This record gives sequence, C-alpha cells and structure tokens, in this order.
Amino acid sequence: MSGLGSSGTPSSSTQPSDNPYHDPSLTPRVQPHTHDPTLAWQMMRLNVEQFLKRIEPQAHDVPKPDGHIRMVCISDTHNRTDHMEVPPGDILVHAGDFTNVGLEGDVRRFKEFLAKLPHKHKVVIAGNHDLTFDLDNYDTLCKTFASHGHHDLLDAKKCRNILLDAGVCTYLEDSEVTIEGYRIYGSPWQPEFCNWAFNLRRGEKCLEKWDLIPEGVDILITHGPPVGHGDLCSSQLRAGCVDLLHTIQTRVKPKYHVFGHIHEGAERRKNPLLDLNLQPSDLHLNAYRSLPGSTAQVLKVCKTPAPTACLKLLYNSD
Repeated sequence: MSGLGSSGTPSSSTQPSDNPYHDPSLTPRVQPHTHDPTLAWQMMRLNVEQFLKRIEPQAHDVPKPDGHIRMVCISDTHNRTDHMEVPPGDILVHAGDFTNVGLEGDVRRFKEFLAKLPHKHKVVIAGNHDLTFDLDNYDTLCKTFASHGHHDLLDAKKCRNILLDAGVCTYLEDSEVTIEGYRIYGSPWQPEFCNWAFNLRRGEKCLEKWDLIPEGVDILITHGPPVGHGDLCSSQLRAGCVDLLHTIQTRVKPKYHVFGHIHEGAERRKNPLLDLNLQPSDLHLNAYRSLPGSTAQVLKVCKTPAPTACLKLLYNSD
C-alpha cells in the first residue's frame, strides 16, 4: 500500500520497498528512529495506519448506564489531592506520579487520600517522580535528588510498604490483576527523561519491558505515553515511546491504554471528565483532571484504521 500525504490522501512518493513502516513483519525489532520520537512520529503518521478514535468528554454527573462498570482515571497528582473532588465510580486508576519525589510523607498522604475514596477497586502504578518505588535505582536517584529531600538515604522499601501494606489499592509494577472480569496490566517505565525514576534507554531496554505485557490485556496502564499521543512537550519535541506504540498496535492490542507523564501534552477541556463505563461487549472511558498538572490520557486500539482527522489526544472505538 502507498503512503498517505499530509492531507490524508495516498502518496506515491514512498514505496513499500523503501519504507520500513509499511510491513511490520519486515521491520527490525527496534522501530526505526526510536531514538528520535519527533522524527519517528512524522514518519509513522504518514506511513502507518493508526487504529485510534477519539473519546468525547462528558460531565461527571452523567448517570452511569445500566449494566456498566464505571472506571475513573487520574494521573500526575503530585501530592496535590487535598482539594481534588474525584467523581464516584467502581474502579479508580492512577497512572503514576502520585508524589513529588517519593518522600515518606508524600506516600503517606497519598495512602490517606486513597483510603477516603469510595471506589471499590483502586489500581495504582508508580511514575518517574515516585523515586522510592524504583528500588533497583534508588541508590543513584538518592544522590541525584539530594537537594529535594533525599540528602539521607531513605528506606525505599519502607516508603513503598506504606502504600503496599495499607490495603487501600492494588499496586502494579510489570504485573496484572483481573477486576470485574477485566485484565489490567500496569508498568511504570518510560524512556529516559531528566534522570528520574523508572527511566530506560530508548530501544532495546524499553522494548524488554514492553515484551512483558501479555496479549489479551483489556486495560494497559503505563506512566509514559506512546509516541504521537499526549507526548508533545513545550519544546515542541515528542517524548513518547516509539516501541510502545508499535507494541500496542501490533501485538498487545488492549481495549484501552491509560497513561500520563507529559503534563503539557494533556488537552484541557471545559468538561474535564471522561466516563469509562465497562460492559462485556464495550468499554467507555472516564479520565479525570481536576488540577493543573493532573492528567490522565487514554488510547484505544480499534479494529479498523481511524481517519487521519481522528488522531487526537483521547481515543475510543465503536
């Protein structure tokens, strides 16, 4: 098949033989331009069908449809939950960065915040700011962020256990849980980003983590976005992961992908709430943003390619 021009019309200038994006079976394991996500997205949006469709927001007081399960998604709250009015629902998802730098007091406040929420199920992953949750790298992170309260080596396990042992949520780290019949997988990793927690080199190192995501997952939660979706920084460069997008669209194909991380990549709306109402044959998302810098974003992998005009920030499918 030929490529698509900027208008969405076929272009004959790029032939399958010289375009590695056309046939996934012919692409290398690590995607082309994976170390330059801005260039990679420019190429991919022209030459790769994007199986995405936008979710339209609605007010949080819209009644839940009969026979549905309501999921509320939040992310990047950064210890700013004191005045956050989280709408009720059946499942709460937090896509990471619930603290500023993972200090014990921050973790404890987040635990208390979760304990007050009425949701029957609460699923949490860590993000790059939750330093003490990255046990393998905390010794290095402690030195890097000494001026942010880590001047003394904290007991990282103790900080994690404040949340993990409290019984207020299900914490996922390269692991999954089944809730109300839906398989939910969570991973905190993202490509290198200012030497924070859960950072990995682009390419093979990131792909090793994405390889752990099992097929058949209904809802995928990662802290970082895939390239091209909610990942545009104020510098106008993209921070999303090229290999994550490829993994989602060609192998895992979850019903939904929930993520956060890039604050400026989140689109602001008059109605900051999207409902995710789940039933056996359909999913409908509820991403809640109540504070500047607090954002959850959602991607949907559809059965058929979405029109170019639908390549926006939040997605759903028929």
